[in-house]
Amino acid sequence: MTSSKAPSPASPASGGPASARPKVEPFHAINISRLAHQLKAQGSSIIHMEFGQPSTGAPQPAIARAHEVLDADPMGYWESVPLKEALAARYQSAYGVTVSPGRIIPAFGASGALVLAFTTLFRPGDRVAMARPGYPAYRNTLTAMHLEPVEIPCGADTRYQITAAHIEALDPAPAGVIVASPANPTGTMLSPEELAAIAEVCTRRGIRLISDEIYHGLCYAAEPATALAFSEDVVVVNSFSKYFSMAGWRLGWLVVPEAEAEHFSTVTGNMFLTPPSLAQHAALAALEADDELQRHVDVYRANRALLLERLPRMGIERIAPPDGAFYVYADIGHLTNDSLEFCRRLVQETGVALAPGIDFDPVEGNRFLRFSFAVSTPLVEEALQRLEGWLKG
Repeated sequence: MTSSKAPSPASPASGGPASARPKVEPFHAINISRLAHQLKAQGSSIIHMEFGQPSTGAPQPAIARAHEVLDADPMGYWESVPLKEALAARYQSAYGVTVSPGRIIPAFGASGALVLAFTTLFRPGDRVAMARPGYPAYRNTLTAMHLEPVEIPCGADTRYQITAAHIEALDPAPAGVIVASPANPTGTMLSPEELAAIAEVCTRRGIRLISDEIYHGLCYAAEPATALAFSEDVVVVNSFSKYFSMAGWRLGWLVVPEAEAEHFSTVTGNMFLTPPSLAQHAALAALEADDELQRHVDVYRANRALLLERLPRMGIERIAPPDGAFYVYADIGHLTNDSLEFCRRLVQETGVALAPGIDFDPVEGNRFLRFSFAVSTPLVEEALQRLEGWLKG
């Protein structure tokens, strides 16, 4: 007697739940970083320029406050009203925009804030547009949540930024649009006029606008505008990870429309309860540390100038104009058509870890790479020396 075993309901062959799982692409910079750490464990000298995180720690007032809280407060689930009030005051002082504290929703970093925004604003199957190249987690998180990313190819003619004209031309209109200024991986910024035009077309066409502003404070030519100045319906994402140098503390926030604040809070409570209490205490102190944080920006500014001076001398001349953040996005098409393999070889042979462009642009990123210059200036100088020697070889 023979018997056959039916496929498990969860197996792809059955057409069950597993077959419905969305395919989320890997974050290749993580794989480069793993390789770099393996090489370091074997004795290699590694310079980490693959991740977009400050090499500095949290500002001293934040660390001091954290020690105080650890010694005196058992902590628990908690949402800091003083932190929300301080952030609201910062929008007034920095941008001249009035935001009530109730509109500020603390979150688990900008990543958690994006998940909250996507969950609350959209339904499975909705289309959400963004620039390509762009931050890979936009595309991958949308895909994981059964939403459809619509990537708009953006090149040097628009400073690698999505524009109001791009959004106007989308037919049918998407459910949402994500903008980032300064942007990852390019560091380019939207002018206030373009951001206002984007907000106008989104409002007119019934498109929800999400403005990623996590690199505000890290700008070198002009101060950035906030989308809150141009729309009552925008959802703004921000974080303590970049300017405030608190990536590991996992604390971000959303600014949402007044009429939707209660709903966002309800979703937040069910999905995450509250962000880390210790991080909220420390973040409130970090808001008073601008003098220290501006010294970090001075280092990034010097690193940016060094890269913009030295890379063209090595033949890497086609560079996105980095107005802000701490990135240089460079076209290396004259050197390779495989940026991932290029980065693998580079870290193996020089110890310099960079991010391959395919993370940010799955179509044309094979000829781009991203330098993160959020490290010390001596490390940038050493990385450039190693790269120059390797390219000559």
